[in-house]
Amino acid sequence: MGCYECCMRCLGGVPYCSLVATLLCFSGIALFCGCGHQALTETERLIETYFTRNQQDYTTLAYIIQYFQYIIYGLASFFFLYCIMLLAEGFYTTSAAKQTFGEFRSTMCGRCLSSTFIVMTYVLAVLWLLVFALSALPVYFFYNMDATCHTIDVLTETPASINQLCVDARQYGLLPWNAVPGKACGMTLSTVCKTREYRMTYDLYIAAFTGAGITLLALVHCFLHLAVNQVYLRKLRHRAKEERRGYDLYGRLQRDRGGTLFSPYPANTADSS
Repeated sequence: MGCYECCMRCLGGVPYCSLVATLLCFSGIALFCGCGHQALTETERLIETYFTRNQQDYTTLAYIIQYFQYIIYGLASFFFLYCIMLLAEGFYTTSAAKQTFGEFRSTMCGRCLSSTFIVMTYVLAVLWLLVFALSALPVYFFYNMDATCHTIDVLTETPASINQLCVDARQYGLLPWNAVPGKACGMTLSTVCKTREYRMTYDLYIAAFTGAGITLLALVHCFLHLAVNQVYLRKLRHRAKEERRGYDLYGRLQRDRGGTLFSPYPANTADSS
């Protein structure tokens, strides 16, 4: 076997669908966890600097942000292991590998693992859909804040109407209702929107939202790929059983006829005479 044939043999055994899903999952979860962690830190700094004067007002928010960051650490570790399992499962079930490396073989343990992985991927996709929806909430908050700042920049010639344009962090549950001031209005809000911390936090939340979407796409892609492979393997098992049944019947007929197969219909002696 030449070098070219060997390379083609190896490339033919690569589960490309699982490889794409793994890369999407790796990139999506890295984007979500990295940007989400930093965005939470910047959010705490913005709330502390511009929306409250009393440290006790944002103590609860600081604890919640810390808990979310710990959850992000756990998600990053879990999905790292999950992506490795995803790629290994792809190498096991890919039809290209079975066509390259010979006869189809499948064990009961392997079929159970494949079915378990499909169910786990489906549950993860449903749960991650909730995470994807929740990651849109801070993007919505900063989008409204950016739209209000744009309106303030347009109405700079009428200061009276500008002071009525506010963003209240208490309405979004970020601060308790007794927090003072709890909101930013007018030129103060416009100043906040022009700071580097605000723009960076907004961009980080958009990136985290994009990462959550990429991860959801990877999970759906993985689930569909595994389901199709499971159907394909089931067809192969059924075809193998049918072939074995045919071979067994052929061998039984050979034994019954003394090693030679004859026509099952009686010979017509009248025609021969």
